[in-house]
Formats: sequence, C-alpha cells, structure tokens
Amino acid sequence: MISLRHASKADIPLLEYWDEQPHVKLSDGDEEFWDWEEELGVSVPWREQLVAELDGKPIGFVQIIDPHLEETHYWGEIAPNLRAIDIWIGEVDYLNKGYGTQMMNQAIIRCFSTPKVTRIVIDPLKSNTKAHRFYKRFGFEFVEERWFGKDVCSVFQLDRSNWKSS
Repeated sequence: MISLRHASKADIPLLEYWDEQPHVKLSDGDEEFWDWEEELGVSVPWREQLVAELDGKPIGFVQIIDPHLEETHYWGEIAPNLRAIDIWIGEVDYLNKGYGTQMMNQAIIRCFSTPKVTRIVIDPLKSNTKAHRFYKRFGFEFVEERWFGKDVCSVFQLDRSNWKSS
C-alpha cells in the first residue's frame, strides 16, 4: 500500500538521484526547474511536495500546487480554485505495478478534499503518450497543446463533476 508523506531536506539526495534516472528525464523535458535545496527549504501555502512510500520505502514523488497562486506563474493566466499535479516514480523497479495509480488516486483525493477546488490540470509532454493514457484512465480530458518553456505539452484537466461520476 502506498502512503504519501511530506518531503523534507533529508530527501534531497534521493530526489536528485531520481532526477537523473533515464525514465524520469524522459518525462521532464528540457526544463531544469527542480531546485530541491531551495524548494524544500521553503514552505508555501500553495504547494505540497510529497514522497510516495511503499511499506516505508520511498519510490516516488507527487507535487500538488495551486497554479493560480504559484509564484513563477508557470501556468500563466489561470483561474483560481484549481490544482496542478506533477507525479513520478523514481525507481524503475516500481514501474507498471499499480503504484502510480495508487499515488494518483491519493493525489486526486487530496486535491478535491478542498471543496472550492473545481478542476485539476496536468501537462505531460506531448511525446509522453504513456502518461496521456494513464491520465485518461482517471477521467482527465485533453484540452490543448501548449508550450511550457522549451517543451510542447498536452494539457489535460479533470473536473470535479467528472471525477465524482467515475
């Protein structure tokens, strides 16, 4: 069973190691935006950074943000009351075993546990068709292709009403 716990500075070496794994690099694109020392050193109300553990062993990472309040404005002009999720499994041995599904289910529940949140958005690389299929299984619907920095991404969204009905 997967559990999510808040990431801490003690997780930095592991997160940096995961960043260098080929399967993680393929999903990150060309942007270098994970400055773990800085990000884990500051607690902000618009972001949760979580380590996924399987029986106490760290295997992945989930970040949930409020894209309207996020300070870099990565998402540009975006409505309030949304959440954005980044998710990955860092250890290749744990891919394709259902752990990502458990992580995503828990992330969605966390997002929609705030009653005002109406929608979740995600932005996998356009080329990451495995991720597209993964998100569609949860009810995410394609919205548009969009450039984020140097990467063309496929933006998907999950409305609260679609999630409740699934």
